Amino acid sequence: MSPKKGLMISAVALATALTLSACADSGASTPSAAPVEKAPTFDEGTTMAKLSEAGEITIGTKFDQPLFGLVGPDGTPVGFDVEIGKLIAGKLGISADNITWTETVSANREPFIQNGQVDIVVATYTINDTRKEVISFAGPYYEAGQDLLVLAGNPDKINGPDDLAGKAVCSVSGSTSEKNVLEYTTNVLATDTYTNCLEPLRTGQVVAVTTDNVILAGLADQNAGEFEVVDNPFTKEPYGIGLAKDDTEFRDFINDVLEESFEDGSWADAWDATAGKVLQTPEPPKVDRY
Repeated sequence: MSPKKGLMISAVALATALTLSACADSGASTPSAAPVEKAPTFDEGTTMAKLSEAGEITIGTKFDQPLFGLVGPDGTPVGFDVEIGKLIAGKLGISADNITWTETVSANREPFIQNGQVDIVVATYTINDTRKEVISFAGPYYEAGQDLLVLAGNPDKINGPDDLAGKAVCSVSGSTSEKNVLEYTTNVLATDTYTNCLEPLRTGQVVAVTTDNVILAGLADQNAGEFEVVDNPFTKEPYGIGLAKDDTEFRDFINDVLEESFEDGSWADAWDATAGKVLQTPEPPKVDRY
């Protein structure tokens, strides 16, 4: 694929992100400076060689996820996922200004990879066996846990998933979170983005929003005083980097990049510059070379 430089973004996504970024400074974190390899060499015919020779890469990420992938006022996404993408691009000899950022929501991540619309996806993307049937994963590079976002003060007394029976909850269509919460309630309002779950929560249409705790923490931070995270995770969500099915060489390369970033401190630097403005720095997970 020969990706075009620039940013592929819908007007709706940009408007949403601009509204969010105006609420708090933490969503527009100062990005770290990912190092760029000079003239790296790769075996001919590999994905790494093709991307490096082209000098460009297309990366799918979220545009509405504070702390991980949020479009800032200048139209460029910022967050931990974005910084992980830059680290990978840098090892290919590709600078940040030669990355095309494509919005990927939960429902289109696999199709975008399968259709070649993106080279990789770094988008709060939980590794699971069902997804492995159609794409491959590198990582994990972070482990989150599914939790619940409620109104400030928790007026409905939602302390965990067992309190959701018969109650309405909002999540994103096609997400792992939507599937998991169905074990506790069948009354699920599914939307395309988590930000679209906030108004139903405000108006009482739902009693909670559910997804990974770090995403919820970002939403709460962006809307200070309105919401709170229950802080009772009930799953483990290993975030991976999606890529084309059975591209083993590329997967191994990305895993090597991740492990090196764990050891040399660049992973921690990426966290501190983004999600670390709200959340404590965790220990990096162990890469699963399946």
